[in-house]
Amino acid sequence: MDSSIWPLLKRHFSFKNIPLILGILSLRVVSCLPMRVIYVLGAGIGEALYWVHRSRRRVTVTNLSKCFPELSPGKIKALARAHFRKLVIGGLTMPVAWWGSSDRIGRICTYRNRQVLDEIQKDGRNTIILAPHFVGLEFLGMFLFSQMEMCSMYQKHKNPLLNEFMLQRRSRFGSRLYSKRSSLFSLIKMVKSSVAFYYLPDQDPGKKQGVFAKFYGIETATYDSLNRISKQTNALVLPCMAKLQPFGRGYEIIFDQPLKNYPTGNGIADATTMNRAIEKLITQAPEQYFWSHRRFKTRPRGEAPFYPRN
Repeated sequence: MDSSIWPLLKRHFSFKNIPLILGILSLRVVSCLPMRVIYVLGAGIGEALYWVHRSRRRVTVTNLSKCFPELSPGKIKALARAHFRKLVIGGLTMPVAWWGSSDRIGRICTYRNRQVLDEIQKDGRNTIILAPHFVGLEFLGMFLFSQMEMCSMYQKHKNPLLNEFMLQRRSRFGSRLYSKRSSLFSLIKMVKSSVAFYYLPDQDPGKKQGVFAKFYGIETATYDSLNRISKQTNALVLPCMAKLQPFGRGYEIIFDQPLKNYPTGNGIADATTMNRAIEKLITQAPEQYFWSHRRFKTRPRGEAPFYPRN
């Protein structure tokens, strides 16, 4: 058992935190399992979750039906079931990323188009890794953190134990993490000094913090901070994803080409360009995008709710 978590668990021990502590210890056990065992276990749990979690299943089917109207109801259902399986498998690989050695994490991953990143770094260009919400998002981040000097942002958790635990695990390879509530000055300074920025773009920012841009033809609330950070740091934006391979064979790290003519300075146009880059990555593994997330919750003024209430 990793001794580094014991002081953390002891410092935050309380009866209220007992379920969380047991969960962390359980994840530590999962981190020791072979990837093929994790794959089989996750697929089984994911299949059961699809049938049990009615509300999240409804969100997933709604998202898929709206984004892929050309697919039949049967294909939508099959895609939703596959998503739940891959979602749980991806979740169970997170402990491997949090506790596994850099050698083990490296053996689990292969590259596609690594030369794109190598050429950018060889030219000395500042880099923003655009990492949309796929099931392998956490593993992708930890893998890249173990390979290169990087920084990222995080959402602070209300529970101090969970917050400190996540920071401890995610920063164990020396990555620099900045709270989303903090000033961007330090992060901008890091990116300007050629530290790559791991950017997660596609959560719902609400109406006050973003713009509405097309995503699969749907007006979607989208963060518009990427264009400003890219402009201030003169950084290329490189879309990237971790594609979960079949039968526990690990992840394929896929780099796309850097965004062209970006940024333009037009918030909506730049947000649309980013969303199109995400759509392109989704074609690599449609079932592995976070379709169970209420991505279209925030609607333009006067538009009906996107998700059914019943």
